[in-house]
Amino acid sequence: MKPHETLQPDPWHFARPELADAYLQAFDLKLSSARGLFARRRMGKTEFLRRDLLPAALEHGYLVAYTNLWDSRSSPDSALVSALAEALEPQGVKAVLARLGKPIRKVKASAKIPGGAEGSLEAELSTPEIDRASALRELLRQLDRQKKPLLLVIDEAQVLARADHSDFAHALRAALDIRKDRIKVIFAGSSETTLREMFARASEPFYNWAALESFPLLGEEFVAFTIKLMNSMARNRLTLEQGKHAFDELHRTPEFFKRFIERYMLYQVQGAEAALVHTRASVFSDENFLKQWSGMNPADQAVIALIARGETDIHGVAGLGRLSALLGKPATKNTAAHALRRLQTQNAVTRLALGDYRIEDEAFAEWIRRRSAPLR
Repeated sequence: MKPHETLQPDPWHFARPELADAYLQAFDLKLSSARGLFARRRMGKTEFLRRDLLPAALEHGYLVAYTNLWDSRSSPDSALVSALAEALEPQGVKAVLARLGKPIRKVKASAKIPGGAEGSLEAELSTPEIDRASALRELLRQLDRQKKPLLLVIDEAQVLARADHSDFAHALRAALDIRKDRIKVIFAGSSETTLREMFARASEPFYNWAALESFPLLGEEFVAFTIKLMNSMARNRLTLEQGKHAFDELHRTPEFFKRFIERYMLYQVQGAEAALVHTRASVFSDENFLKQWSGMNPADQAVIALIARGETDIHGVAGLGRLSALLGKPATKNTAAHALRRLQTQNAVTRLALGDYRIEDEAFAEWIRRRSAPLR
């Protein structure tokens, strides 16, 4: 995200300036240079980072760089290097590419193409002849010459934990280690398990590098804001209580609540309950869930079904009994342990505490609950 880049205004965005200022003030204290934030998908984390935190950082005197690695899972190195390059003025970008022996060609015209300069520059930097580790070092040397500090926001940062990205992750940590006074980093992600391993496992490049905390979720203030705005446009108004009920029924997921509001606005005469029924059926019945489910083996399906229903002790006698009933054959502790390990590796399930697991995507959890018959 460049200093002059702005997102299109969104009247439905619930701004959180106090939270953005709190993160920046924590960096101002110089007690830490990085922090990790996790929240499940669709909870408003990315919207906050892009619409609240980055603009606040610009006003606070930072250069800013943002990248979402979920969009570049196969080449996070190119995406991150591109984001850092975009934080520089155009002459700085040209200088970096020139030092790397890579003439700048596509970036000049990229402002007029879909995706803008960022996508074009990322394509330039992903070519085989570019050494991304060298590009990273050269970019950071250019940034060292800037008067302003840099805020680097890495969204869906758990991608860096993959083994095939280990070399670049080590290079990134080494480069950031010596610049803690000038570069502040937010690692954000939707996989709590993987993020915890990134910062807590001694073999990982970012071991002990950032404190990990849950991202503060939206609640009743968000609901009240949205209902008030909708009522200013709607012919048939909703009460705050109706809004709170819908929010709870949709598992307090902001993205789903906005879909409910959209449905209600289009079909007001059908009423709030009809809009809620339609939204639930839509968000909890995605064909992608069937594909994800079909890709699991029977043991994984059985274990994740138990977790979806609130089973807390899958390794215990009662839990193994239920698991055996679902599988139609005796299940052992090893059956449960291997399934849980696979589900965590796939980022389908996260471990909250000993014996306590949660499905990462609440929409998937609800889909499983809806399709599975209750155990007797």
